[in-house]
Amino acid sequence: MIKMIATDIDGTILKYNYEFNQPVIDCIKNLSACNIPVVLVTGRMHGAAKIVADRLDLKTPIISYQGGLIKDGEKIIYERTIDPKTARKIINWGKANNIHLNVYNNDKIYVEHDDDAIKRYILQSGLPYTVGNFDNLELDNVNKILGIDYDDSDRVSAWVEYLQADYPELYIVKSTPYFCEISHKEATKACALEYLRNLWGIKKEEVMTIGDQNNDIVLLKAGGLAVAMGNATDELKACADYVTDSIENDGFVKAVEKFVLVKAAD
Repeated sequence: MIKMIATDIDGTILKYNYEFNQPVIDCIKNLSACNIPVVLVTGRMHGAAKIVADRLDLKTPIISYQGGLIKDGEKIIYERTIDPKTARKIINWGKANNIHLNVYNNDKIYVEHDDDAIKRYILQSGLPYTVGNFDNLELDNVNKILGIDYDDSDRVSAWVEYLQADYPELYIVKSTPYFCEISHKEATKACALEYLRNLWGIKKEEVMTIGDQNNDIVLLKAGGLAVAMGNATDELKACADYVTDSIENDGFVKAVEKFVLVKAAD
């Protein structure tokens, strides 16, 4: 029996226009009524993920930064950050190669240039960001570094390949066609989910995991029932126990109705 659902946000429950279909909202309310916790597991920073949680009236802990941070309300219960010296090396690499970087330090966004990339990025949340020379930034608590190129996804893939080879001590993944996510080795959706699952005394086979992008591969493998969205990448679908419908056609809801709510009612 499924006792917990761990779900990605963007492209899984939240559409690309940053809106929810009403059936998704109703489904999550029904899960709460059945005492089945829904946990958001996302690459977003905590502040951006909390906006989503509030819209869904979720009170469960939030897993953000690909698994680098779990907050239960205002309480941090799990955190993994990038070593300051390593973060500086990544930043210098980005500057040398003219790469737009978002640096997340103490759960705040820092950029060097107020360019189109950051303006497009914050459209989904409206969260504030600070512009300034990275050389002057104290890297005391770097949650994540994000490389962005909205025009060339192949370039992003090349960053991932290069960084994975040169920085085996980090977790580096392409989370969307445009985003290269760089974080601590244990800042993964799998590590954070395992921590929370153990904290709650829930077995792996009692968790349904669901997502749409390659950074969700580790998430799907961390659950007992792995579900890929119909709009998921081919790589993610290959890891899934079940492929549901697309985000536009309420694939999350259909998977829950097939595997969770019916069984919970039984």
